[in-house]
Amino acid sequence: MGDELSLVDIMENNPIDQVGEQLLAAAATLLYQQGDTEAAIIATDVLAVDLSLWNSGDYEPDEYRVYFTVEPQLVAQFSEAVLGRIMNGIHAVIPRRLAIGIESIEVCPVIPMPSADWRKQLRTANGPMPTNQARKLRFEPEDQHPIEDDLHFTNEWEYKLYRVLKERQASLPDNETIGIMPLGRMRVLGSTREPDFLITYKGRAGVIEVDGFHHGMPRRASNDHSRDNLLLSAGVRWVGRLDVRDVGTKAEVEKFVDNFLARLVRQ
Repeated sequence: MGDELSLVDIMENNPIDQVGEQLLAAAATLLYQQGDTEAAIIATDVLAVDLSLWNSGDYEPDEYRVYFTVEPQLVAQFSEAVLGRIMNGIHAVIPRRLAIGIESIEVCPVIPMPSADWRKQLRTANGPMPTNQARKLRFEPEDQHPIEDDLHFTNEWEYKLYRVLKERQASLPDNETIGIMPLGRMRVLGSTREPDFLITYKGRAGVIEVDGFHHGMPRRASNDHSRDNLLLSAGVRWVGRLDVRDVGTKAEVEKFVDNFLARLVRQ
C-alpha cells in the first residue's frame, strides 16, 4: 500500500494525456462514495479515456476535451445528465494546484471490425440470428470468436466453460437440469449489463463471470464488486467468478462448476 502513488503524484509526473484512466477511476470512486451509484457504475463501462488539449491561455487554466470509448450499444446510457455528473466528479478530483479544466466529454463508440461479407450480414440482420444477445460479436469475422449451438463467445475460456456447463447439463436428470445463457444482455438499475453466463437451476438464477482478461482490458476488483451488487439487488442469487489465471485443467473447471451449482441452491 505504501508504494501506491496518489492521483496528485501520477498527474504531476506524467503527461496529462496519459492519466485519463486514473482520473476517471478517482472520479467514479468519488461519485460512488457520494451516493451517485448510477453515474459511477456507468463510468465503469468506459473502455478507454483520452484527453486532448482544447484551449490554452496565459491567464486561464488549460482546458481539455475528454473522449470516452465505449461499446456501441452502451452509448445511449451516457446521457447529457450522466456526463455532466461524471465531469463534475473529474473536476472534483483534479488537484487544485494543477491549472487544468475539462471543457467537455464526448462519447465515441468502438469502431467495429466488419467481416468481408458485411453487406450480406447487414441485409439479413432481421432474419434468423444466434439466440443470445452478443450483438457486438455478430458482425465480426467468425474466426475471431468461438461459436457453438448458434451461440457466440468472446474468447476461448468462455467457450471452454460453456462446454463443461453443457456436459453438466446433459448429466443431470431431465426434470432438474440447468439453463445456460451466455452473453445475455440485461437491464439493471442504472445501466445495461452483459454477464458472461446466466445460469438457471432449481428455480434460481446465478451469474458466472470469466475473469483474468475481459475484452483485452484488465479487470478491477472494485468495479467487479459494484457490478456484482447490482446483479444481486436485481434478484440474481449468486455471482461466481472463474479466474482463468487460477485454473489449468478441465478438472479444475468442472470443480468450479460443481461448487457454483451447490452454492447457488444454498442461497
